[in-house]
Amino acid sequence: MIRVFLAALLLIPTLLYGQNLQKATFAAGCFWCTEEAFDKLPGVVSTTSGYMGGQKKHPTYEEVSAGITGHAEVVQVVYDPAKLSYERLLEQFWLNHDPTVTNRQFCDAGSQYRPAIFYHSDEQKRLADASKAKWEKDKPFRQPIVTAIVPAGEFWPAEDYHQDYYKKNPTRYRFYVTGCGRYDRLDQLWGALRKK
Repeated sequence: MIRVFLAALLLIPTLLYGQNLQKATFAAGCFWCTEEAFDKLPGVVSTTSGYMGGQKKHPTYEEVSAGITGHAEVVQVVYDPAKLSYERLLEQFWLNHDPTVTNRQFCDAGSQYRPAIFYHSDEQKRLADASKAKWEKDKPFRQPIVTAIVPAGEFWPAEDYHQDYYKKNPTRYRFYVTGCGRYDRLDQLWGALRKK
């Protein structure tokens, strides 16, 4: 029942704001943190934490976090392209994850935390490839970029208690982010670029 409700929530922005909305899906480690990063952008209509890239239908958090389904934790972003470009979403993605590691982000390890851009169209793939190529040339760190660019698969919304976690549980969220060293590592990697 909850999954049906969450799926219906994904349709609400399109019904309310018209048919011109687009969606983008990113895996940048913990979906709580990824959701917060994208919610900050003007033009984002909604963000939904969930799972993509695995084999099992209707995966649960327990299954995904155990690494037995092949899914990654992702955030699906619904945005208004009249106010926000896909290129700007890509920039936000790069500056909010560690692209130098696979199957890990900060203190979270396993394939469920692998970084990836899940593209929904040929145009998104083209823009994602160009964005990755730009950062491979201009990156402020020495390590190679290993973030994957892969076709989007079926999106499964995460359980309700994961949605807007950073808003619902601000103290626990801050403790988690600080304990994981997320922002320290991002600042170390990207430096002044994160202050823009």
